[in-house]
Amino acid sequence: MTQLVRRSRREDGITTAEYAVGTAAGAGLAGLLYKLLTGGFGDQLLRTLFDHVLGLLGIG
Repeated sequence: MTQLVRRSRREDGITTAEYAVGTAAGAGLAGLLYKLLTGGFGDQLLRTLFDHVLGLLGIG
């Protein structure tokens, strides 16, 4: 019984560490997307996507 108590106590911080890694990964991905979409590549990508959607709708 004491082994179960000790084992659960040693793993108490795992959830917090997983949230920290997930948060850091999300922030990194957001930074990368921001950098891509605010540069020339992002401008061209959004323009192409917008023109394609308008073409599908028969507007452009």
